[in-house]
Amino acid sequence: MPVLEIRLYGDAVLREKAVPIRTIDDDVRALASDMLETVAEAEGVGLAGPQIGVSRRIIVVHPPNFEEDGERESPSVYVNPEIVQRAGPQESAEEGCLSIPGIYEQVKRPRHVRVRALDLDGKTVEFDAEGMLGRIFQHEIDHLDGVLFVDKIGPMRRALLKKQLRAFLE
Repeated sequence: MPVLEIRLYGDAVLREKAVPIRTIDDDVRALASDMLETVAEAEGVGLAGPQIGVSRRIIVVHPPNFEEDGERESPSVYVNPEIVQRAGPQESAEEGCLSIPGIYEQVKRPRHVRVRALDLDGKTVEFDAEGMLGRIFQHEIDHLDGVLFVDKIGPMRRALLKKQLRAFLE
């Protein structure tokens, strides 16, 4: 299970709309395994296919655990995930991204989402996610559509941020 290179802001693959996965086979399972290893190594809470240069609709979610023991939740893999319902008030919270290291911004998102996806056995799963977990799903599914969290902040702040990012990339 190799740790994969995480693509950074400016890489064209991050702006592509990822293609659906038609068949869950050994190649997809190997990709999922590599993604799990990569998100763990990066200490991230989520990772999408485009972030490792694979324009396919697959995400890994590895939420933090806010219980006192400090152990993280087990990471999960979702194939062809989609948000089928958004609900609740828009809430603003700080977000960051493995593809935009060191940058954190306040982003407004709905508090509650209903997600539908396939698991690695090809079975459809549908569930509700809210709070931080809901935010992680929204962020990672945005990646599958070529949308970055910096696209969701105000235009003046985004212009300043883009200037910082250009300096970072040089």
